[in-house]
Amino acid sequence: MSSSPTHSSPNAETQTWPVLTDVEIDRARPYGRVRQAQLGEILYRPGEVGASCYILLSATVQIVQPSIDGERLITNHCPGTFTGGAGMIAGQRTLVLARVIQGGEVLELRPEDLRTLVARDAGLSEIFLRAFVLRRLLLINRQLGNAVVIGSRHSADTLRLREFLGRNGHPYTYVDLDLDDASRNFLDRFAIAISEIPIVICNGTTVYFQVTRPNYGRMLPKVSTTYRKINLRMIRQSVLVLCKQIGARPWLISRNGSPANRQRNRLTR
Repeated sequence: MSSSPTHSSPNAETQTWPVLTDVEIDRARPYGRVRQAQLGEILYRPGEVGASCYILLSATVQIVQPSIDGERLITNHCPGTFTGGAGMIAGQRTLVLARVIQGGEVLELRPEDLRTLVARDAGLSEIFLRAFVLRRLLLINRQLGNAVVIGSRHSADTLRLREFLGRNGHPYTYVDLDLDDASRNFLDRFAIAISEIPIVICNGTTVYFQVTRPNYGRMLPKVSTTYRKINLRMIRQSVLVLCKQIGARPWLISRNGSPANRQRNRLTR
């Protein structure tokens, strides 16, 4: 994925990674604080709650997603752009890692500052919320979530888990054992019974077996009840509209190779 674009006519790319004008940045300044971001500094990691949104004044920030194969690049944010996604508004944990690759100044907006900004400035609210929703769509369509679900279309627990992830707008990669011979052979080789599905791999490091509804909160980033009723409904409605505008598919099923089994955690009913 390329770095953030320069100012141009609106399209899916520029709306996903918009560059704020000097005037727009000045309007946001009263809501945050300017600070120095050091080279190599980690602004937030996957799973963190209450991560700040950063408007980059002179720094450059790389957004990646850790996986079992290393890191997957999502984008490089250049000066004038801002970090963040729909989870910041909805009260969810972060899905990605933000690393400073060129030191400089940033305008830090804490979650409460960001909510105040989008409530009071209609123009900036439209820019931020549209970008956040489009970024979540990108994670979903490119399967850049931090969860890999291994299951079967004939498993009620698998269907319930996927419904839960979809309802909460959580990006994930799905491996269907009915279609993926390699993954099915992998499970057989390690003596993993079909009764142990669905299996979920979180953040490329932790593996959960026989995942059932009472245990969803233990394995996936928890969804905060604060702002959830209002904002998730707003986000879902926005997603439907934006899907039609950009022709995006809300879910994409993958048949990738077998994931590594790093740590075995059995979740029971």
